[in-house]
Amino acid sequence: MTLVAISSSAVRAMGCDGHTLGVEFHSGRIYDHPGVPESVFHELMNALSMGAYYNQYIRGRYR
Repeated sequence: MTLVAISSSAVRAMGCDGHTLGVEFHSGRIYDHPGVPESVFHELMNALSMGAYYNQYIRGRYR
């Protein structure tokens, strides 16, 4: 999966291959979340706060 740099105060880069969401934070940590629907990936990309969206809808729900 290729991660693409984005403009966010929490997230450095993201990518989705249709089955797994990859998120790299500014801390350098990279998390893979299998089973994330593409619709959730698009909502994350369009969120006003990607960090808040990630924490509310992805973190702890997809492993």
